[in-house]
Amino acid sequence: MGQTRRVAIAGCHRMLDRKPANHNFATAFDAVPETEIAAVFDLGAETRQEFTDCWGDRVAAYDSFESMLKQEKPEILCLATSQKMHADQIQQAVESGVRGILCDKPLATSLSEADRLLDACRTSGVPLALGLDRRWLVSYRRLAALLREGIVGRLQSLIIYGIPNLINHGCHWYDVALHLAGDLEPQWVSGFVEDLSAEPPDSRRHLDPTGRCIVGLEEGVHLYFTPGGSKRPSFDVIGEQGRLTIMDDGLQAWQWQETDAPPQPLAIPQPEGDFPSGVAIVNDLVDAVASGGRTACDVEEARRATEIGFAVHLSHARQGARVDLPAAAGELSIPSVPGGNESGCPAPGFVSLPCRPPQPSEKWRLRRQSPACSSSHAAKK
Repeated sequence: MGQTRRVAIAGCHRMLDRKPANHNFATAFDAVPETEIAAVFDLGAETRQEFTDCWGDRVAAYDSFESMLKQEKPEILCLATSQKMHADQIQQAVESGVRGILCDKPLATSLSEADRLLDACRTSGVPLALGLDRRWLVSYRRLAALLREGIVGRLQSLIIYGIPNLINHGCHWYDVALHLAGDLEPQWVSGFVEDLSAEPPDSRRHLDPTGRCIVGLEEGVHLYFTPGGSKRPSFDVIGEQGRLTIMDDGLQAWQWQETDAPPQPLAIPQPEGDFPSGVAIVNDLVDAVASGGRTACDVEEARRATEIGFAVHLSHARQGARVDLPAAAGELSIPSVPGGNESGCPAPGFVSLPCRPPQPSEKWRLRRQSPACSSSHAAKK
């Protein structure tokens, strides 16, 4: 076992018991011997008290994020605050000497915020693990491996069903699709935001509407995203030599070939437990901190999964015109839905201001890793 690394948790309202569940990252850190929860920050006094009641008085509790960083000097930060806070808090964490960051989704409320926090991680060499947990699930990793091995031949397109919104959950859909497509670089986006004029004015759907889009990737591959209300994605993967249908959020799959034979079910490994990706994410981050490497969902993957949703809004404002990536979002800000203790933060809402024509900057033209950089994660994917 390696050294024990001190962990600070920021935003703990989903970590108030010891039952593993999505977003309860405290259970994941507690299960990894190389990490120890040392401190917690939350704006809610009752929430802080519930957390320390659950996880022990040895955990120092703070109502100031800056004070926690200064006093505790954690090596790892688990950031589960509102996305409105992420850019400032990640910058502060990097400057304070934090060596690894697990950040819950969504990443940010604008592309300028995303640029700022990702640049802080990139220039400092601090590994980031964005909590798009399907990246670490054995089911999706097996499916991605089968596609890399050529189960449908040369990839042509993916159809992705049921995206519930463009930012808050949409990032999961984009990231899974890119993973299945071999992490080819997105080149452009064309899309429309769903018409919500019939929705009541106070509907939460206005904060983060769904939509539909086409994403053009390298090598002529296309992704087609369709709207829906499901939180369990499904996919049709089409290649030159067949088709793969993926259902039930990656738990079931059938292979179709260009013959008269019926579709064949595939044996897909099933994730185990109530939060199967939690420990895998933490272990990946701990390994990246120790080795100076990167995680399976680091700055490049985080930027792509964030940028596509904002690009759909930009394209919609231009009547569906193609938006080349990387996109410049101007004044577009999408706070999405509120969560946690956000007192002192701007009121949640949706702001879509007139967009200037995008002026792509090569600064964020993120390319796939070279084989040398990605070899440490090849087995994991």
